[in-house]
Formats: sequence, C-alpha cells, structure tokens
Amino acid sequence: MRTLWMGLVGDIGGTNARLALVDVEGRIRHPRTFANKDYASLDDVIADYLATTAGKKRPPRAVLAVAGPVVDGEIEFTNLHWTVSEGDLLAQFEFEAVELINDFAAQALACPRLEGADLRVLGPDLPKGAHDCPIVALGPGTGFGVAALARGERGEIPIATEGGHAGFAPSDEVEIEILKQMSAKYGRVSVERLLSGQGLYDLYGILAEMRGEPASLPDEAAVTRDGLVGDPLAGAALDRFCRILGSAAGDLALTFGARGGVFVAGGIGPRIAERLAGGAFRKRFEAKGRLSDYVKAIPTYLVIHPYPAIVGAARRLEQLDRL
Repeated sequence: MRTLWMGLVGDIGGTNARLALVDVEGRIRHPRTFANKDYASLDDVIADYLATTAGKKRPPRAVLAVAGPVVDGEIEFTNLHWTVSEGDLLAQFEFEAVELINDFAAQALACPRLEGADLRVLGPDLPKGAHDCPIVALGPGTGFGVAALARGERGEIPIATEGGHAGFAPSDEVEIEILKQMSAKYGRVSVERLLSGQGLYDLYGILAEMRGEPASLPDEAAVTRDGLVGDPLAGAALDRFCRILGSAAGDLALTFGARGGVFVAGGIGPRIAERLAGGAFRKRFEAKGRLSDYVKAIPTYLVIHPYPAIVGAARRLEQLDRL
C-alpha cells in the first residue's frame, strides 16, 4: 500500500538542510541531510528530496524550521545566498499550505514531546511543570537561539524571539573584565557574543590574557576537545561558558515564567554534556537573589535528540492539519 503523507518538514540551517516526510499517523519518515553548498537554492534541495522519496504522491503541506527571523513569510539567510519565501514555495511545489518557522520556535514545540533518551536532566530531577506552564528552549551554537512555548487549554503557541541579542550581564569580577575586553573588541556585547562557538573561543583568549598564559589552541573546536580531556586553560573556558549559560538561562526562565522547564538545545550543549551536568550551570541558574526559590523549582534539561527542530516542525504540521 502506498504511504499517504501529511506533509514535508525541514530544518534549514546555514550549512545543512535536513528534510523528512510525515505520514498521516504523525510518524517522521525518510530523514535526509543535504549540504547547502551543493545547491543553488532551497527549491533545488526540496525538488531533489521529493523526487527520490515521495515520487508522484507529493505531500500537501510543508513546515520548514529556519535559522533566523521570519518576516512576512520570508527569510534571507545571512551566510547563504538564499532568500526563501512561503509564497515562492507554494507556487513552485503547489503545496496547499507552507509555513516558515524559526528553528528555536520549532525546538520549543518539540520539547513537550521529548522524553527518556532524548533528554538529560541538568541539576535536580524535578517534576515537570503543569501542562499550562510556559517552556523556554535556548541554546548556543553558531549563535544563541531563544524561543518560548505558551501553553494553555486552547493549545500551544511557539514564540520566536531574538533573545540571544539581549545584553550580557556579568555576575562576578572575572566577568566584569571579560565584558571590558569584549566591549573593546565588539562595542555592544550581547549574550550571543559569549554563548556561541566564537564566544567560547573569545572566552579562552581573554582568560589566557588574564592569566598571562599563551592561547595556543586554534579554534573553539580545539578548546572544547582539549578542555574535556584536562587542558587547564581550555577547561576554565568551558567552565566559565557553563556559568554564563546558567545565568542567561535563569534570566530567561524569569522573563517567561518558564515553570514548565528550561531546555538547553543547540549544537554545543551535547558536546559538553558532562561539563553542563557538573553543577556550575545549575548553580548560576538558581542564583537569582530574591527570586532564587522561584527558579529552584524549575527543571532544566539538555536536549540530546539529534533533530529536535524536525520534531517541532512535525508538531506544527499537525496543528496546520487540524485548522
């Protein structure tokens, strides 16, 4: 029997495009990853994927999670020569409906569906918040993504944000010096300036200067690798990174009233899972002065699932199917 498709879902980043089909029972099928550099446009990627998976029975709808802000149904990628719009996709592939959604908004939608091996508890194993409590998904990678999920009796609504561009607030004397040096380099210092791959490498360089030691490692990947196997300076950079991430996560939990949980996603978190679970992240998360008791009751998780944005896009596809 030929499979009937509910729709196409995707996670479109700056480097790779991941696509999958969702069948009428809501199962994600035939996931594939494409290198964006091999294609002139997203249309070409989708055409290639559909030709080799769906055949003549095309999916009627599409939900694509994209790395960046969606404005009036369109996104222009910053590190790709691609502009993608819902209208163009509708015309090109004759979908009944297309929606572009911010990738962290998609991850926020995925969070209530993740369980077991998809997640790792960071800090105490607290009960999950009530079904109507907001959730926050955040995470460092190339940048720092932030989204929330408003939940209530009428369903769940993802809230895309540019929270990664909020200002960095230092929490101790070391971070005050970090802020001074980052300000000299960049001017305004956002959270993303520190909680990203480049931010980790900047932290490494600044801590080296503060200690009077050479910064001999070439990039953030080397800092992560060597920090996890005992290099003192790289390890200090990872620990500082986790502290700053904990502070930012706690601030966002307060901002959104995220009693349903805070979920750390993104590309860097799973690579430094042991460091995040070591205590510095959660200690900073809870260090909120008069509101410490409030955040102490909020569970925090590391997202281990490899493609949470695909899961979230599939959830949004289900919502469209019910409209």
